[in-house]
Amino acid sequence: MADKPEESRIDDVEDLKPTGDAGTIRLPVPSNDPNDPLNWPVSTKISVYLTVCFFTFIANVNGSNFTVAIVPLRKHFHIDATDATLLVGLNVLMFGVGNVVWVPLMRVLGKRPVYLMALTVLTVANIWSAFAQTWGSLLGGRMLSGVGAACADATVPSLVAEMFYFDQRGHCMMFFHVALASGLFLGPLINAYIVGAYGWRWSCGFIAIFSGVLLVCTFLLVRETQYTRPRIQHPEEEVPAKRSFVGWLSPTVGYNSQGHFLRTFWDILRMATYPPVCWAGILIGCFVGWTIVIQIATTQTFTKSPYNWTTGTIGLFSLSAFIGALLSFYFGGRLIDLIATRARQRASHPRPEIRLVALIIPAIIGPLGVITYGQCVAHKTTWVGPAFGFGMHAFALTALSNVVVTYVVDCYQAFAGEALVIVFVIRNVIACVLSMYSSDWIAEQGASIVFGEMAAIQYFLLLFAVPLYFCGPALLKFTSGYGPMRRIG
Repeated sequence: MADKPEESRIDDVEDLKPTGDAGTIRLPVPSNDPNDPLNWPVSTKISVYLTVCFFTFIANVNGSNFTVAIVPLRKHFHIDATDATLLVGLNVLMFGVGNVVWVPLMRVLGKRPVYLMALTVLTVANIWSAFAQTWGSLLGGRMLSGVGAACADATVPSLVAEMFYFDQRGHCMMFFHVALASGLFLGPLINAYIVGAYGWRWSCGFIAIFSGVLLVCTFLLVRETQYTRPRIQHPEEEVPAKRSFVGWLSPTVGYNSQGHFLRTFWDILRMATYPPVCWAGILIGCFVGWTIVIQIATTQTFTKSPYNWTTGTIGLFSLSAFIGALLSFYFGGRLIDLIATRARQRASHPRPEIRLVALIIPAIIGPLGVITYGQCVAHKTTWVGPAFGFGMHAFALTALSNVVVTYVVDCYQAFAGEALVIVFVIRNVIACVLSMYSSDWIAEQGASIVFGEMAAIQYFLLLFAVPLYFCGPALLKFTSGYGPMRRIG
């Protein structure tokens, strides 16, 4: 990439060639280069994207693997509940902070080499964790694994923006968020049975095995998507030669000699001053944080009387959330693409904030799910009520995350990676804090009050979508006058 990102912007609509059905113009406009990711065959795009999405799934399984192992870890290392939850909390924290390193590296080296490095770190860290003999050593391994896993998070939406058109991004991004939610919600189920059958060490061992296999698949299947697309094309220019399979394996395909690690790091910090970015991080952070609170509360509640569930049964409880996440596929993905397509038909300059309309349904369902879970747990009802509430929350989390992340990518496409680092750092800091203090919070105020407060916070944050929708153009014009966006103005 060039030092000054040169990407097709949503408002670059003059002198464009038709790229869609019936002569319609699709944005961004691809070049005539067969190596341009927008010009890749659909099969190539699918293989690249699904491989990266599987990395996202493994990364989130890694993040949730000890949420069901708190009790055996306390017994093995003779530690209290706070120290045990640190193994989850600090892993989650590094899961967000790690992108502060990966995204600047990607600006210089490209995405493919960084994915390979991150998978190597994830594999080694889980081998370390599996053989750790002290709590301190295990904590170090878990923190390092969070750094490796982070690369499968904030970097993926920018990859989607590089391979897919504006009216495809919502649907395609939903695969990323389903992979993320599947790891978050199926992770406890998978790890519960591994811990129950083989012990907590093998929960790290299996992740090491799968991430090692994925490392090989990434080497063979993932192409470099970082590409400098010229704003103005000249028909008389010679069409570049199509790169061979062996050519794509080169680690230097995405190398940018003009890339600056420190400048990208500084760009990341300045993206934190953009209101849409901060709002997205806080909103998603609260929803993800509530998920971790629910998982910890479920373990503490259902292993005691009158439920007395086993670790494996606790894992099965997460199936309700997984079902909720799958049901959100349309409302968080295809729906926002339909909205974007309709907007594109009415105007040549589609507004990114038009996607925020799709927040209405998850905004209603999500907080109600949190309230349902809290009231049912407080009154010790049958498991059906809490499971239904958890499923409602998971539906909203998955749909909402995709809508908000797609909105941020559309607002700041040239710096999507940098913007999403801030989004996911904020998200994971909130999740880390909640994972460490949620037990004391619930013990002090009770589940009924705590989950009611959570729902109130969610509604409050969701209301900010209204001014963002109506004031979006003015806000984007304002943010284009400072920070990294000023360079592409």
